[in-house]
Amino acid sequence: MTGAAPTPTAQIAAPHIPVLMHECVAALDPAPGDVIVDATFGAGGYSRMLLDAGATVHAFDRDPDAISAGSEWPETREDPPRLVLHARRFSEMADALAEAGLDHVDGVAMDIGVSSMQLDQAERGFAFSKDGPLDMRMSQDGDSAADFLNSASDEAIADVLYLYGEERQSRRVARAIVAARPLTTTGDLARVVRKALGYHPGAPKDPATRSFQAIRIHVNAELDELTEGLSAAEKVLREGGRLAVVSFHSLEDRIVKRFLREASVTGGGSRHLPEAHTKPAVFTKVSKAIRASDAEVNDNPRARSATLRHAVRTSCPAREAA
Repeated sequence: MTGAAPTPTAQIAAPHIPVLMHECVAALDPAPGDVIVDATFGAGGYSRMLLDAGATVHAFDRDPDAISAGSEWPETREDPPRLVLHARRFSEMADALAEAGLDHVDGVAMDIGVSSMQLDQAERGFAFSKDGPLDMRMSQDGDSAADFLNSASDEAIADVLYLYGEERQSRRVARAIVAARPLTTTGDLARVVRKALGYHPGAPKDPATRSFQAIRIHVNAELDELTEGLSAAEKVLREGGRLAVVSFHSLEDRIVKRFLREASVTGGGSRHLPEAHTKPAVFTKVSKAIRASDAEVNDNPRARSATLRHAVRTSCPAREAA
């Protein structure tokens, strides 16, 4: 290893491989001078490509570790800076951009879910591959997974497992969790779930995966954040602005698909009502689901479950609900 300081590109290459990055950036079609929101900065993969295309990037992340790493990028020190970091939830992008003096932007990129860095850091408690504290908090504050599992009723835990993990035996797992309290580590939780579901080593999929996903989504209110973030993107995108969203499981993709379908539908009137009463579309050119290529999946297995959807903002005012 040389003594030279790593470049931002080198910094992001090791800890995290952004999924569908080229397809997402192509959908945004960045040009010099564009202002684009990277709603999920993470290790900065999307931001790096957008900056290299000449855009100014407003990047959001509630994880202080991501913001701290991004603050070392030289673009944050340009005058004016071409990388502006916001240590906030992306659902707050409309307020944050207004505070920065921006009414509209040219694009919004969203890469939903947990990052590889968070999964790989045992001390963050997102995964059971390495034993660590039962945490799972993206923002590193508020109630942790342990706080929830050690205090909630078995009914509340079962609801979370069923709704967010689609765990068919949620009640059995929830009862086992309550009986095993207190749980303090990811290993504790994984062992309880495996025992409740009769897991045998060598099975094709670890049954604890569904429960970990569900608890993480609940702790971070991820689906509510996604819904509010999509509405915020609708508000901040200019006419012709582009939205690109990469999701990683069916619950997320369902929200994105429904949002774009409802936002792109025109009509709502009837033969008894004048045209003025019809509902205008706020998004157009909505893409079909785009999946990772076989080559990308071979290089990055995480890409197997990824779905990209993108659309273009029309001139119609944002909906009140958005």
